[in-house]
Amino acid sequence: MNTLTSQPVAGLLQRLFSAAEDRSSPVFASFGEGELQRLMHSKTEYQAFYGRLKDLPLAVSPATGTLLYMLARSNRAQNIVEFGTSFGISTLHLAAALRDNGGGRLITSEFEASKVAKARVHLAEGELLDLVEIRQGDALQTLAVDLPERIDLLLLDGAKALYPEILALVESRLRPGALIIADNADFSPEYLQKVRAVGGGYLSTAFAEDVELSMRLG
Repeated sequence: MNTLTSQPVAGLLQRLFSAAEDRSSPVFASFGEGELQRLMHSKTEYQAFYGRLKDLPLAVSPATGTLLYMLARSNRAQNIVEFGTSFGISTLHLAAALRDNGGGRLITSEFEASKVAKARVHLAEGELLDLVEIRQGDALQTLAVDLPERIDLLLLDGAKALYPEILALVESRLRPGALIIADNADFSPEYLQKVRAVGGGYLSTAFAEDVELSMRLG
């Protein structure tokens, strides 16, 4: 057994994933034709857009959550940065890996105050809050200061259009071999172009249906 598959985390995640499945369709159906695609690609309207989604978990899939745990364990991550906390489902997976790696620090950013509050409750319930620093606000500001000198893993799961900008904030601190997981990266062609560019400093590949997995080269 490990932290991810034992209590209290296993039961908590099962409950959160079940709730997440039931909540998304009516809200997304309220967007007009083409509006959702436009907003997903916007670098200027992301706060208003995600404000409309403040009551949705916007969670990674269970398979992606397990992948996050496995990747963080396999590269022995001690310092992790996450863009987009939401209700803390992905955060729980990453913090569980830190616990089983012997400890560490997870910095995660979320601009919606109500989601920060929910994430704190969930992390406390999972007995993992001591490993996590939640920074409330726009990640373009919150992740621009006071980062570890060496980052082992970066999760991008916030506003998709900002993936290149967030990567740029932490890039100089990514150690050789650091892993970058970008959820729904198809909504950020600019990001994919950067991490897939030959000679650009990354080795990158599409993984499963909705994840881009990249490694920082030395």
